[in-house]
Amino acid sequence: MPTEQDVRRMMLAFPEAEEIVIDAWGDQPTFRVRKKMFGMMGYGAPTVCLKATRETQAALLEEAPEVFSPQPFFGRFGWIDVVLDRISAEELAELVEDAWRLTAPKRVVKAYDAARGAAEGDGGQDQR
Repeated sequence: MPTEQDVRRMMLAFPEAEEIVIDAWGDQPTFRVRKKMFGMMGYGAPTVCLKATRETQAALLEEAPEVFSPQPFFGRFGWIDVVLDRISAEELAELVEDAWRLTAPKRVVKAYDAARGAAEGDGGQDQR
């Protein structure tokens, strides 16, 4: 089960991601890229909220309603709440990356993908 600190590390692992606390939202940490939010969570909360498309939201709700629910305020835009003790760290990491990709500028995503591809290529090449 991913912890609050695991989620924070996942969110902040992406280029230009930053944590911004919104006082008016009860000191709730939000995670943003270029001031645009892609995730949020409450201190000690059992869930994390992530940006998603409406299509992804619908698929997740149908697949695992015990894990996923529409976010109360942003759900109409596709945002989902994820119950942390009902999801694997690997699946959550994929959803966090998807949320970041939906939010980050295209050139930032492209640079991230290029750097990842180069790193994976270096480690996975057969040296003959």
